[in-house]
Formats: sequence, structure tokens, C-alpha cells
Amino acid sequence: MATETLSNPTVLAFERKLNPSDALFSAGDWASRDNAMNWQPVRLHETTKRGTQSSRKDGSDILKSGGKVESPNPQKVDEASLPSGNDTLKVQFTLLVLGNIGEPSACNNAKYRETLIAAVNAYIQQHGFKELANRYAANLANGRFLWRNRTLAEQVEVTIAHLKDGKAVTQWKFDALAHSLRDFTAPTAEVRKLAELGALIAEGLSGNGHVLLQITAFVRIGVGQEVFPSQELIMNRERGSKSKTLYDVNDVAAMHSQKIGNAIRTIDSWYPGAAENGPIAVEPYGSVTTQGAAYRSEGKRDFYNLLDNWILKNKPLTVEEQHFVIATLIRGGVFSAEKKDKKKDED
Repeated sequence: MATETLSNPTVLAFERKLNPSDALFSAGDWASRDNAMNWQPVRLHETTKRGTQSSRKDGSDILKSGGKVESPNPQKVDEASLPSGNDTLKVQFTLLVLGNIGEPSACNNAKYRETLIAAVNAYIQQHGFKELANRYAANLANGRFLWRNRTLAEQVEVTIAHLKDGKAVTQWKFDALAHSLRDFTAPTAEVRKLAELGALIAEGLSGNGHVLLQITAFVRIGVGQEVFPSQELIMNRERGSKSKTLYDVNDVAAMHSQKIGNAIRTIDSWYPGAAENGPIAVEPYGSVTTQGAAYRSEGKRDFYNLLDNWILKNKPLTVEEQHFVIATLIRGGVFSAEKKDKKKDED
């Protein structure tokens, strides 16, 4: 009796298992960070600047459009800065950690679903979530989610609280700048705390209880200094409109949950070139849009080729390849295969 050949489902989707909220910005004084409940929100303000012509184009092109290279280039932009008298930015968000890793939210191929879940369960039994969870924990402790704000800081303190019934049952404090962004090892003084946080995240990924974290970062930048919320991507701007629009929630400067999530999942150091480039966010093709690169697109190291080898072809993956595949499932997304044209197949 012939064995049925396993094929990719045309409907395959996974829910995101690390769910950050938007991060809200407020401001106060570094010395009062232990009493920061009523710090004032950071507001956006629109400003008009008299810039210069600096884009890379031939001067004759500017002249053809009726301008001059020596003429001013007025711009309307959004900005955000610490209010007068405040030297510290507070960035706060929550992170929900979910279980049922490997369980598709949608799959129209029962045999594929069964095989996939069996493979993921075998991974969990052999490796657990310790490696992945410790890396996620490191990206919370090191303040990677602050992005440009981190590079400006003199001091950064990250407080992470495990919430139950709206109250903190456990809390850790980290000196973020003492942690490297190039690897996931903690300074000696914070190894135990990072291990405890990683163990809690692993518990959440395993589905052993509800894990909700509140992350609060205090970033000492300097009185009145500019800070950097998310920038909105607006297509087809009208001429004369703002050239930079920043993100806010109810008039409070904020960072998109997507940008927070990107930082947390910047754990992929298993791709070629990682030693020189450092970790990148877990993406199916290893895409880093700011560098115009897809580090996993060559050599069949992308998520789809690895998943097919593991599930369809029953080929063993290295431990690092398994880590990457599982981390991509935690990331979530729609991974459906294209529906084949039956008429073409018959021809």
C-alpha cells in the first residue's frame, strides 16, 4: 500500500506568542525614578525648519524645477523632547508571553499539522525553551527596545515586573548599558537575575501559567534633550505637508508595538555573517530592511527550506537551525504554500 506523500498546506498560520503593547513616553528627574507614577507625558510638537538643499541630485535638476541649490529648503516636522527641567525619559510597555508553540491557528492539512506538532514537541522535550527565552530576556534587560534613545543615554535602568492580578509579584532591575548588544551574556552581577527572568519567559512559552510582564526603562539623556518615538510611514505625502510624522497615543509620544517586538526577537545569531554583523531579528528570510539585506535568502537557510526539510523530507536539522525555526513560529505569521493549478498538473 502506497504511503501518502506529505505536502505543504495552502492555509497555514501561527499566532504571535510574544505580544508587546505600545510603549508610552513620559519624563521626570533621574533622582525620582523610584516615584515615577505621575511623571508628565512627553508630547509631540510640530516645528518648521529652514533647511538647505542637500539631496543627491544634479543642480541642473533643481534649476529645471524652478529652484536654486542655494535656496532654503523649508521643512515641517514632528519632534519630541524632554520638558524643561527633566533629564530622564521613561519608556513603559507590557509583554504577554503565550504558549502552544507549534500549534497552527489555521491549517487545512491534518497530516501536516500532526507531523509539525510532533516535531515541535520533540524539540521541546529535548531542548525546552531555555535558549530562546534567555535571549528574549537579554533583549529586555539590555534595553535594545529603546533603539536610538539607548545610544544617547548616560545611564539606563530597566525594571521588569511579573504581574498577577495587576500587582507585581516579582521584580528585577538591570543596568542596561552594562549588557552587550552583540551577545546574550549578562555581566557577573546580573547573571542570576537574567536567568530567573529567562526561566519565567520559558514557563510562559511552555504554557505553564499566565505570564504578563511590565517593562519600564529609565533613560538619563539630559535636560531638554530630543527623544525618539516611532516614526509613522505615510505614503504619498501631499506637497507642503509634514516630512516627518511621529507616533503618539492619545497625544502621548509612543513607540509602536511592532518596533518593540522587532527588538525583543533580535536573537538570530545563527545566520552566516553573524560574527561580524551581530544578531538580527528573527525573520523568514533574515531580512534587515535598514541594511537592504536578506541574510538567509541564499544557501537554502531560510525558514521555508528548513521547515520543509524538517517536516516534509524528515531530514534532521542542526540544533541552531531548530532554534531558528521554532523562533519563527513564536514570531508568528502566515506561511501558506501557493495553491497548485490542477489543470497544469494534469497537463
